Amino acid sequence: MTAEQGLGMITGILFGFLLQKGRVLRFDKQVGAMLLKDMTIFKFMLSAILVGMIGILILSNAKVITLSHKPMNLGAVLIGGGLFGIGWAIMGFCPGTSIGALGEGRWHAVFAILGMLTGAAIYAELYPTIKSTILTWKDFGKIGLPETLGVSPWIVVVALWVIILGFFVWFEKKRL
Repeated sequence: MTAEQGLGMITGILFGFLLQKGRVLRFDKQVGAMLLKDMTIFKFMLSAILVGMIGILILSNAKVITLSHKPMNLGAVLIGGGLFGIGWAIMGFCPGTSIGALGEGRWHAVFAILGMLTGAAIYAELYPTIKSTILTWKDFGKIGLPETLGVSPWIVVVALWVIILGFFVWFEKKRL
């Protein structure tokens, strides 16, 4: 096992532990999120985004990593996001929570995992067709919010921190 794989495994175990401790693996939390009645999952995801933004930007500025994001393709985003949302709504799991639920011993999560693996296999088989059809729909290239706005990534980070912390305050006031 390489050091990179070891770090990935440690990070995955820590993430699973936090998913379990944050109770975001619970079905009632998943349903509450979809009904916009329980913001536990959103708070968990937004917290991870806030911490990740800073960590990734620090590593990028220190030249430890090189940022290279995927192109912003309208067809891929609309169809991929729609399929992801449908799968989450039907099964009550996203990829991370399905593995975490299985780790808790909830065997019904296997069906979600099998569905995701089947979807990935179908995507791989259909990729040549997808590449010449869906992926030709409006491709904006490798853009990000800082490039689009023409500002420093740190300005975007600070702005998102303010906005997301505002959401946290609002969620707490509404007891969500």
